[in-house]
Amino acid sequence: MRIISIKGTNILLTDAIKSRVESKAATLEKLTKGFEPAAELTVEVGKSTKHHAKGPFFTAEFQLHVPGSEIRSVTLEEDLYHAIGQACDQVRRQLKEYKDKLQDRSQKGTRPGK
Repeated sequence: MRIISIKGTNILLTDAIKSRVESKAATLEKLTKGFEPAAELTVEVGKSTKHHAKGPFFTAEFQLHVPGSEIRSVTLEEDLYHAIGQACDQVRRQLKEYKDKLQDRSQKGTRPGK
């Protein structure tokens, strides 16, 4: 899996934020090993607005391009690191469902007696 870009919107993208995104993306690495060509991940983190002081205004968006599908997750949370974790968990869940769907299709044979 390749991380194509990590983009910061309305915030300064620090090394701590980049390392958090990369560590969360590493958990997806195991699930994307069987895809050819390699899966590509695009991440955007930041604030949804510049003028709010309270509430869920930190956003994290993960877009995972796998052959045959695009998996996308957007979360709004009060903490940026929590938003990154939630978005990564949603992508992981959707990726597992997609792989199960592919495996079910490949194991589905012809109907007996036909």
